Amino acid sequence: NISFGLIEEAENQARIESASLKAGLMEVIDKLPKGFETFLGKTLKEGVDLSYGEWQKLSLGRAFMADSEVLVLDEPTASLDAIAEHGVYMKFVDLMRSRTVVLVSHRFSTVRMADHILVLNHGHLVEQGSHAELMNRGGLYAELFEMQASRYR
Repeated sequence: NISFGLIEEAENQARIESASLKAGLMEVIDKLPKGFETFLGKTLKEGVDLSYGEWQKLSLGRAFMADSEVLVLDEPTASLDAIAEHGVYMKFVDLMRSRTVVLVSHRFSTVRMADHILVLNHGHLVEQGSHAELMNRGGLYAELFEMQASRYR
């Protein structure tokens, strides 16, 4: 499943393990009855189902496996708890260093990491800039950021 990120490397166990480690998947894999060889999904004979968060980590493992210059991630940590989310984002720094990442998220803790933020409202681009620039403008981004941040104060 992880090697779907770069199918031609499906036999490269070292690369698969590296991608799994970066995605925080090793703890999940260690619990599976056959480790990396476990079939995933209830529809398969002897298949094991994963939680939403575990499936999300698996998808991130595919992203770490991929060798693409552009990566699109849509709410990549939406089903992860706060600890797992923090761990994944600490590892994202390496993933994002050498490629362009388009990150779609409603979580401002996630969005804040971006070099350039595009703010959409009802399908229209209404603001763009860095986190600091958007906060200084006091527009929709700043309003929504403060609204979300207020829950943590």
